Amino acid sequence: MNILILTGSPRKGSNTDILAKSFADGASINHNVEIVSVCDYKVNPCVGCNSCFTREGNKCFQNDGMADIYAKMANADMLVVASPVYFYGISAQLKNIIDRCHTPMRKNFKIKSTALLLVAGSSKSCVFDAIVKQYELIVDYFHFEDKGRVLVGGVNDKGAIAGREELKQAYLLGKNL
Repeated sequence: MNILILTGSPRKGSNTDILAKSFADGASINHNVEIVSVCDYKVNPCVGCNSCFTREGNKCFQNDGMADIYAKMANADMLVVASPVYFYGISAQLKNIIDRCHTPMRKNFKIKSTALLLVAGSSKSCVFDAIVKQYELIVDYFHFEDKGRVLVGGVNDKGAIAGREELKQAYLLGKNL
């Protein structure tokens, strides 16, 4: 299986990156895994013009890094979303990617399953609720199979995730696919 992990942290070597790598280490035992930091791509927000519905190849009029992300998504069997939690939501950079999937082009993707990896500075369990709900709605809408979630709270400072049990959970989630 080809697994694409989209990480949304603008901070290199972040807790989100460490969690995604742990998942990738487990998954790469039996699958092809690519980690893409969406912050390495200049992706504009969707403007809701719907021109992609009538343009040749359903291409967006915006000429930005999303074309490269679309190509990666088109080859993926599984999509893993990894993000820090910012004000009860995913990072803006990752949200731009998700919003830009409002295109008929997505019908050509072969993605069948997903997983969710989240990291938050807050220890409150409710910090993940809004993201998890949106994730569940997307999984249901596209009839994806949810392969699992690893949610890590209380890790604010860079590297604070080191030694946490959730790293092992992410590794095992990837390994057991």
